[in-house]
Amino acid sequence: MKFILSLVGLTALAAAAPSNIRDIEPTRTLEKRATTLCGQWDSVETGGYTIYNNLWGKDSGSGSQCLTVDGISNSLLKWSTTCASAVRVSTISSIPSKWQWTYSGSGVVANVAYDLFSNADCGTTPEFEIMIWLSAIGGAGPISATGSAIATVTISGASWKLWKGTNSQMTVFSFVAESAQNNFSGDLNDFIKYLTQSQGYSGSQCLYSIGAGTEPFVGSDTQFTTTGYSVSLSAGSSGSDEGSSGDSDSGSQTTTTSAAQAQPTATGTNCAGIWGQCGGEGWTGATCCSQGTCTSSNQWYSQCI
Repeated sequence: MKFILSLVGLTALAAAAPSNIRDIEPTRTLEKRATTLCGQWDSVETGGYTIYNNLWGKDSGSGSQCLTVDGISNSLLKWSTTCASAVRVSTISSIPSKWQWTYSGSGVVANVAYDLFSNADCGTTPEFEIMIWLSAIGGAGPISATGSAIATVTISGASWKLWKGTNSQMTVFSFVAESAQNNFSGDLNDFIKYLTQSQGYSGSQCLYSIGAGTEPFVGSDTQFTTTGYSVSLSAGSSGSDEGSSGDSDSGSQTTTTSAAQAQPTATGTNCAGIWGQCGGEGWTGATCCSQGTCTSSNQWYSQCI
């Protein structure tokens, strides 16, 4: 079950986490055919949920959004959003966001997360998903190809484990906070910049969706409450297809630590830069560091730190 509110051309979901999930008996289908909403305030109701196409502020910029509700199947609400508002990652200067939230319930297994999607052609078929888990409640875990985090990073004053895996055609990066961030304030672009500088994520990717919400997996009498939320995106001219260097406009710093098997530092034009990958099973790129020391995090990943 995935309740995500799209925030680039906001798609809002009312009653996304009802106070008692068990009290709702969803209908099996919404209609014989899917319903598409493109108007600024269009909405439709099904199975105890109200889904609406909330295009607040649409006249202050350019772009469009349509929301398609596919109905309910096996107690899961299904919908998709198409937006025409993609922006090249290399042109993004900041994505400041604040989010205050609480979660209550019995036996809850869930996450609270931002959800970002991008691709190379500025279309709507995702190639990359970037998740920022503010909390992993009750043992919830991210997608992973290895079962282990590939790095530990410090962003916006908090420590995050970074996981990597695949979901269908997408490569999924998940930053999971080591302690719950119930009152988050930071620049989401800091997470993106870390990936461009350290994990081979290209600055030529088009970011076309920013979401935020909860994925509840198990629980009863569950209530997810947001008491404050804001997000905005600022973009300018492109500097480099592989992202920019230095600290973000917000002033927060990104640092990386990993477990220790040190290799000698080497120099040269073919060596990886600071935070770059320098080894791991199947790795065919640079195996030396122009700055820092090549340090093994696990069997599959070594990094210049």
